[in-house]
Amino acid sequence: MTVIVLGLVTVVVLLGVVTAVVAASRRSRTRQPVRTPPAAPGESPARDLASDPDYFDPRTIKVGDTVYVEAARYRAVGAVHCAVQGEQWTDYLLDEGARRYDNWLSVAERPGPGGEPSHLEVLLWTDVPTQGMVPAKHMLIVDGVEFSPIERGTAAFRSEGRTGLPERGLLDFADYRASDGRLLSFQRVQGGQWEAAYARPLTPGSVRAERLP
Repeated sequence: MTVIVLGLVTVVVLLGVVTAVVAASRRSRTRQPVRTPPAAPGESPARDLASDPDYFDPRTIKVGDTVYVEAARYRAVGAVHCAVQGEQWTDYLLDEGARRYDNWLSVAERPGPGGEPSHLEVLLWTDVPTQGMVPAKHMLIVDGVEFSPIERGTAAFRSEGRTGLPERGLLDFADYRASDGRLLSFQRVQGGQWEAAYARPLTPGSVRAERLP
C-alpha cells in the first residue's frame, strides 16, 4: 500500500513540473511584436534585395497591375496607404478573377533592431468570419486558437482604386499573435464595423507583377 501511494505522489509531481514548463514556453513565444518582426531566416535586407537586377520590389506595385503571389495570379484593384507614428505601409486589394475580394497584400519596409539594416515585411491577409466579434485587450479564441494582443492603434489612410473605403480617413487596428506564430488583425474605418483577417508571411521574392502598357 505504501509503495502505491508513493508512486501516485511521484506521478502528480511530474505532471505539475511538465505543465509549468509548457506554460512558461507558451508565454515566451507570445511576447513578440507583429508590426516590426525580424527578417525571416535567409531573408536579405531591403537594400541588398534592391541591388539584385532580377529582383522585383513589391513596393512598386500599382493599382491595375497583374500580381503573382507564389503560384496564384491576381489583379491589384485597389490600394490603401496607411501611416501611424512615422510608420508606413500599403495594403493592396487583390482580385483573383471571380469577383472575390478577400485577399490583401501588405507591403512595408521595417527598420532592423539595434540599428541593423531595414528589411521588407510582406504579408498575405485572408478574411476570416468573426460573427460580430470585437477586439479585446485580453486573449481571444478564434477557430479554437488562442490569440494574445500585441499592438493596437489608429492609422491615417489614403485609398485609391476599388477598396470600398473612403478616399481618406482613420483606420483602427488591433493585432494579435498565437503561440504558433499565426497572426490575426482586426480593422475598421472609424464608425464602421470590425473586420478580421489572418496573415501569412511571404518572402519578398515570391511576389512579382506585370504592368499594363
